[in-house]
Amino acid sequence: MHVRTLTGGLTAACLISLALAGGPAAAAPQAPNAPAAARVLTYDAGGSAEFRSAVDRGAAIWNESVDAVELRPATAGQRANIRVLADNGWPRALPTTLGNGTVYIGRQAVDQGYDTVRISAHELGHILGLPDRKPGPCSSLMSGSSAGTACTNPYPNSAEKAEVEGNFGAALVGGAPAPRTEVIVD
Repeated sequence: MHVRTLTGGLTAACLISLALAGGPAAAAPQAPNAPAAARVLTYDAGGSAEFRSAVDRGAAIWNESVDAVELRPATAGQRANIRVLADNGWPRALPTTLGNGTVYIGRQAVDQGYDTVRISAHELGHILGLPDRKPGPCSSLMSGSSAGTACTNPYPNSAEKAEVEGNFGAALVGGAPAPRTEVIVD
């Protein structure tokens, strides 16, 4: 496992934007207690080969499960936040920052009998800021392979949903985001 702390990139970008614009931008007033708009992340599953429908379903499951973030397929020519590729290795995610990175849907796990939709949702969970939680029960999406090949549950549990809501909800409120940790996992 490789762990690296990422600091202030977003903060620096905001400061540069403020300096170029001559000060803070005025935001449209928001009604008290109004829900913040979901942060839209795009994904490019063009390299996911035979796993394309599993990737789309994994993204849809996250969209059904949380409000603070929405995963959408990238349009032609659009640079995606998340690139999804198929390869012959073990499934893994390589996050760069929260909501950005590369997911590999590895055929090795599929050949061993692991469910492709669970793999997709699990690896997308890493891009959304969740760590592995091994060993763990099938009810935990982030338990990954430790739940065994009989486990086909592709849905995050309530704690996993709340963590993603917190990860992206905090980024929507304003202020400097907390440093993120990059985890290169299964």
